Amino acid sequence: MKSFNLLVASAALAISTAAAAASAQEASTVAFLMPDQASTRYEQHDFPGFKAEMEKLCPKCTVVYQNANADASLQQQQFNSVIAQGAKVVVLDPVDSAAAAGLVELAQSQGVKVIAYDRPVPDKPADFYVSFDNEGIGYAIAKSLVAHLKAAGVADGAGVLEINGSPTDAAAGLIRDGIHRGLKESAYKTLAEYDTPEWAPPKAQEWAAGQITRFGGDIKGVVAANDGTAGGAIAAFKAAGVNPVPPVTGNDATIAALQLIISGDQYNTISKPSEVVAAAAANVAVQMLKGEKPEAKTTLYKTPSQLFIPAVVTAENIKAEIFDKKIQTPEQICTGEYAEGCKKLGILK
Repeated sequence: MKSFNLLVASAALAISTAAAAASAQEASTVAFLMPDQASTRYEQHDFPGFKAEMEKLCPKCTVVYQNANADASLQQQQFNSVIAQGAKVVVLDPVDSAAAAGLVELAQSQGVKVIAYDRPVPDKPADFYVSFDNEGIGYAIAKSLVAHLKAAGVADGAGVLEINGSPTDAAAGLIRDGIHRGLKESAYKTLAEYDTPEWAPPKAQEWAAGQITRFGGDIKGVVAANDGTAGGAIAAFKAAGVNPVPPVTGNDATIAALQLIISGDQYNTISKPSEVVAAAAANVAVQMLKGEKPEAKTTLYKTPSQLFIPAVVTAENIKAEIFDKKIQTPEQICTGEYAEGCKKLGILK
């Protein structure tokens, strides 16, 4: 009888503990800390996608969103603040990947899980990393441009410019590595390259303007690491009276970039619906709240990782990749001066 009572008590304790854990999970706070507002994706896609998935998976969880506006010191304050608010999991897209190592260490010392998001933290393994394959993105946009130049009959040995992302962003470094690999395999030479502070389009534009003055018509193409820097480069060519603008790559499939592709001013971009990665981060966060171990598809910087493969978008496949898949609608993109281009590409009838 004593043994039976012990078993009953143990079972009751186990049920009580499980219920308490479930209750704690349901009421947990999760933070979503993004790096800047230079790219519109964080406000328009990443956070809405993360919030929507969290509401499905953990409706009683509290989601705290902060954007550091490219200020590493501000992001540190935000990080400290959400931990003080009781966040059990922090999804972190760092402004400064090196400085973020200290944030990861601080969180882990207090039992808080950190999911590195989009940009990795090379110097201190986070608990998980969720992103698109950034090195693969750089390689894909470079290879796409190289193939286009060859098809257009641009001679071997011709020159291109390379505009990279922020020097403090490890993901930008991965994109840069992919671009280097893609260009190294080609017959074209890099005239000059630039790491764009804070991914700021005006800084990319200013640098590109200087290179246009320096190299002129020797610039046969530009590998830009995202749509913001691509837009800066395109603006520089237009301001210099260059017509047509040499083919320029991009990344993120922003509305502005899709319109530039339709008008013929930008050659390519990368379609990577941020909602996909945001939803994956939410799933990992909820598993961590439950005490489960998320499944890693690979490892990057000693961090268990899940990397998604994006698609290259050009005028040839923009209808299939963007509009047929309902990533954007014609009503959003084919406005004003872009309506005629949309008709030519079959997006509008």
